Amino acid sequence: MGSSIQPAVSVVIPTRNRPSLVRRAVQSALNQTFSDIEVIVVIDGTDSVTSDALRRVTDTRLTTVGLAEQVGGSEARNIGVRAARAEWVALLDDDDEWMPEKLMKQIAVARSSVHPYPIVATALIARSPLADFRWPRKTPTYPLSEYLFVRNSLVQGEGVLQTSTWLTKKELMLKVPFTRGLRRHQDWDWILRAVKVSGTGLEFIDEPLAIWHIDDPNSLVRTQYHWQYSLEWIRANRQLVTPKAYAGFTAVTLSAQAAWQHDWAAFWPLLRETMFGGKPRVMDLALFLAMWFVPRKVRHGFRSLVTRDRSGKGMPAAVAVAPKQPEPGF
Repeated sequence: MGSSIQPAVSVVIPTRNRPSLVRRAVQSALNQTFSDIEVIVVIDGTDSVTSDALRRVTDTRLTTVGLAEQVGGSEARNIGVRAARAEWVALLDDDDEWMPEKLMKQIAVARSSVHPYPIVATALIARSPLADFRWPRKTPTYPLSEYLFVRNSLVQGEGVLQTSTWLTKKELMLKVPFTRGLRRHQDWDWILRAVKVSGTGLEFIDEPLAIWHIDDPNSLVRTQYHWQYSLEWIRANRQLVTPKAYAGFTAVTLSAQAAWQHDWAAFWPLLRETMFGGKPRVMDLALFLAMWFVPRKVRHGFRSLVTRDRSGKGMPAAVAVAPKQPEPGF
């Protein structure tokens, strides 16, 4: 399948062994009000069930790329980007979905951007079994690493730039491919490297235009990968983050993961890493203790009370925000 006419936007969706979910993602892309697109689904390894499910989609804008061997989500995205025929690429994870006007609003912002390489992100609805949450709760600021990793409250959703909300130039994604073999933090790893490229600028549409499905009870990410993997990642990429962001990452992100895995042996090593590896604030230390001593269910229940989206409809109008250029390396 696929049209011979060059599209304006290529949508890249990596997938493996989730046929019903990827069908939902594909349909949300094909249902966009901006229709000048192609949708490229990269099937990561032998997966006949997913291939059969996508074969039943008759829209000629859909193309599937089946890989003989599993290469992981990062390289699957890279393969999709290399196969893309459009100037612009939008990423969509197979378990997420888009609002119908997402691409139309993003391409308008992208084409009017002053940046040679704009990265256009949007707000989103984080959907959990408990409630819907409108994230992020604050618009992006620089240094970007501090926006992502420095938290000021117990609940999630302050600084979020999620992969399924991104649209950027194919040229930038070829200059900065996803790190092959990286099993976690693929989104942070990519965007922290991408903003270092000359001419790159972040544009933000403060309207929820995607649905990010979180707290999936079937997700194995937390149990598959030990917190040590994340610590090794941040240590290897120390040049991408500020000392304050480093401390925030170890105090909150890593501690939440270790506590969820009931790995109490990590308590003192992570506290030392926070204290001596970065520049922690009093808030970081308070959040560190909360990750260990406030039960996850209590934190999530509190999050549901204070941050869930109660509007149901009537989302705010799109606003393009172009922050100042980032400081080099951050």
